[in-house]
Amino acid sequence: MKPARRERARGSPGMMKVSPGTGTPRRPGPRFPEARPGWEIGAGRMIDLTRPVVMGVLNVTPDSFSDGGRFTGPGEALEAAMAMVEDGADIVDVGGESTRPGAREVPESEELRRVLPFVRAAAHRLPVPLSVDTRKAGVARAALSEGAAIINDVSALAHDPEMGAAVAQAGAGVVLMHMRGSPETMASLARYRDVGAEVAAELREAVARALRAGVAPGRMVVDPGIGFAKNAEHSLALLGDLGAVVSLGYPVLVGPSRKSFLGAVLGAPADRRVPGTAAACVMAYLGGARIFRVHDVAPVRQALAVADAAMRAAGRDRNGGGET
Repeated sequence: MKPARRERARGSPGMMKVSPGTGTPRRPGPRFPEARPGWEIGAGRMIDLTRPVVMGVLNVTPDSFSDGGRFTGPGEALEAAMAMVEDGADIVDVGGESTRPGAREVPESEELRRVLPFVRAAAHRLPVPLSVDTRKAGVARAALSEGAAIINDVSALAHDPEMGAAVAQAGAGVVLMHMRGSPETMASLARYRDVGAEVAAELREAVARALRAGVAPGRMVVDPGIGFAKNAEHSLALLGDLGAVVSLGYPVLVGPSRKSFLGAVLGAPADRRVPGTAAACVMAYLGGARIFRVHDVAPVRQALAVADAAMRAAGRDRNGGGET
């Protein structure tokens, strides 16, 4: 693994003052949550969830908020994916449509043009599973037929009525992310009385939608959608207490990487939010999340490795173990 590149955030911490809670107070989640054993994905594979899993973000888009326009072709994108794996990525997640706030939908033909060349180049060369970030069943079917194993759908199968069937028929893994509306409208829908309880209830509906489409329970992961139809305070409240989402009984993925809620706390631009991203991932891991979607794989992998080692050591100590 390459050593993590040090980053120094501009501005001072604490620039945003967060009120104590966004709804009815709840007890914090367990400090030592039970780790689920695995996530079934395409081609009969199983991802081990007894330790933190890092999903590297690779955008082949001209307009993503943090890394859009970096790659001019599948060769460059494949090199970047290989570097992520070297840095410790367990999954690579490629996207051909920006879902940043206010982003407009990309036509299916254009999304296919962006994504499929990379999938063809990478699916059988990467030593880790390939995930495709898409809301469209046509893109999902094409990518899965070329060797992708996971579909990461920010609409939780709600955008395209054929998406659930596409995932189920391929036997793929699926990420069901919470979002209200669309990237164009979601900012106006960030209204909650109890963000954790409401997000969990809406994810429960997404799980039911997936089950009706024939997706097997062991192939599902849920994502609270940090930053999607949520302001900074909502995102921080979810990170501080994932208990309602964890209690759904499905593995939890979080994607806090470089997002604006970190900028609200740190006063730092997107490319200076790496330490904040690592802190958010550790916080989520302590709260029960097991999969972490990030741009900066190496520093997050290190942070999670330390958190995991400390949790295991504390667990051994509680059970009478310890060094001699």
